[in-house]
Amino acid sequence: MGGCAGSRRRLLDSEGEETTPEPLPPLLDRRGALWRNMMGFWLLGLCNNFSYVVMLSAAHDILSHQRASGNQSHVDPDPPPTPHNSSSRFDCNSVSTAAVLLADILPTLVIKLLAPLGLHLLPYRSEWGWQEEGQVGPEERGGREGYRSGGRGGELWAEADLPLPSQPLALSPRVLVSGVCAAGSFILVAFSHSVGTSLCGVVLASISSGLGEVTFLALTAFYPRAVISWWSSGTGGAGLLGALSYLGLTQAGLSPQHTLLSMLGIPALLLASYFFLLTSPEPQDPGGEEEAETSARQPLIGSGVPESKPDSSSSLSLQERWTVFKGLLRYIVPLVLVYFAEYFINQGLFELLFFRNTSLSHAQQYRWYQMLYQAGVFVSRSSLHCCRIRFTWVLALLQCLNLAFLLVDVWLSFLPSIYLVFLIILYEGLLGGAAYVNTFHNIALKTSDEHREFAMAAACISDTLGISLSGLLALPLHDFLCHLS
Repeated sequence: MGGCAGSRRRLLDSEGEETTPEPLPPLLDRRGALWRNMMGFWLLGLCNNFSYVVMLSAAHDILSHQRASGNQSHVDPDPPPTPHNSSSRFDCNSVSTAAVLLADILPTLVIKLLAPLGLHLLPYRSEWGWQEEGQVGPEERGGREGYRSGGRGGELWAEADLPLPSQPLALSPRVLVSGVCAAGSFILVAFSHSVGTSLCGVVLASISSGLGEVTFLALTAFYPRAVISWWSSGTGGAGLLGALSYLGLTQAGLSPQHTLLSMLGIPALLLASYFFLLTSPEPQDPGGEEEAETSARQPLIGSGVPESKPDSSSSLSLQERWTVFKGLLRYIVPLVLVYFAEYFINQGLFELLFFRNTSLSHAQQYRWYQMLYQAGVFVSRSSLHCCRIRFTWVLALLQCLNLAFLLVDVWLSFLPSIYLVFLIILYEGLLGGAAYVNTFHNIALKTSDEHREFAMAAACISDTLGISLSGLLALPLHDFLCHLS
């Protein structure tokens, strides 16, 4: 067989026909690129939310000022807290952990409010663009593929004989700022000697998380919709791994300072995932199992609004943006309520759900609450392929019932065991994660291509607005309850 094949090749060569290597089937290329993009968005979700989660997990330590001094590498992770009021039946810090929540969320809120209006002026890629060997004509790109190097975020272009990008090699202002702020937050909080300085570090984590989320969620508009579930799963993984790593390292005796410094590799992983793992965005043909859903898609705006150029959300008029935003309210309002209820629980009630009949100290109980909540979030944010929920208002109702139940328990202290609270908090995380992933999946299904980038960026405001409102209300509640005798 080998001799026959060799003779056949020589015969073809003698006839002047060129032998060229058989190209890789396009299907395999697409599958490889899809897996790279899905893994890339999972890692981006993980790294983007990691610093945000760690700061919330460290909130009790930040306010208790439990920090190693000098070259001390191990400290008692659970020194006695300073009560707010010695006559109070609650073991309170002088400042609610909601203060850390507000420092961790308000900068994100500002970024997300401004993002749909002007963030497109800051490009995904710098002027140096993408690099790739070889030239590809428009007929091979479907007439409109390619990524404009100096243009506004996410704008596709169609010019002949320009390189088709597949690897982002250039700088990105948005992602660089996000990575630098994340690293700065770990360093500033680790070396801080006051609560005020620590809160400035928390603000840096908020800027990193907010800018990253609005950038990467908008970027999903130029990739297959499958990357949305992977991004959501990654953000859930950030909650679980962030809370678990902080809990585990401090439980092992490592100081909060050295625990934070050990996490500096996460911002580097974010930059590596973005610049070296993601492939270039291309016009999407959903196909496959989502084809039927696409054909039944109901657009968020009516026919009265003029159609925009596909894949160019930055060209939308203010009227179109407002009309699309009004159509998003059916998704935004339930998600705001879900996040309001769960973060009111997390940063307003966790510290007050203190059980004295257990071997866990107050700080350890707080860290376990955070870890179990994030575990529930991770599971539900990774469940889109198993369970899809259209009516997210049901999740909002259930989360508000959770809040009411735990608020009554804080007031009356009727739950006999901390393990019952553990189960409720795990359930709370499941509801919150399911609301997040299903909201953005539903938006991706219901929006047309030309509006999807703007819709995804605008809907980012939902969770942040709910969290901000919960933090503002949790502060006075903390002071009121801690003054109760």
